[in-house]
Amino acid sequence: MTATDRSIELITAAAQAAADKLAHDVIAYDVSDVLSITDAFLLASAPNDRQVKSIVDEIEERLQKELGVKPVRREGDRESRWILLDYVDIVVHVQHSEERVFYALERLWKDCPEIELPADAKATRGKAAEHAKMQAAEDAGEPGGDW
Repeated sequence: MTATDRSIELITAAAQAAADKLAHDVIAYDVSDVLSITDAFLLASAPNDRQVKSIVDEIEERLQKELGVKPVRREGDRESRWILLDYVDIVVHVQHSEERVFYALERLWKDCPEIELPADAKATRGKAAEHAKMQAAEDAGEPGGDW
């Protein structure tokens, strides 16, 4: 069994919305062969809580406006470290970069086929590592605090 055309349409729109809000490392997996509850997972991350929420809001708005769907469940809003949107056919996970590394969902689903995403979404690959490297360089270059 493979993800339905509708699931692919939802994943594609969600991935583009995430990329438009500068999400990091957007990737999608067809999990239809190993899970009966959904066809596909979309994973994305961001370096701060505010951006996680912004990405989720954009995905919700875009899927509602363009495809007429709302999530049946939204979890994780309180702290905005990991927000899950359940659309039944697909599940979207938007995580803070630290949670993304810690929980490593890609490792769990690595045996599932990747779903082809729009070029903008593919271009986000490696952005989290790039951001962390820039942040570390910035932190190292800061003065010791003596004014």
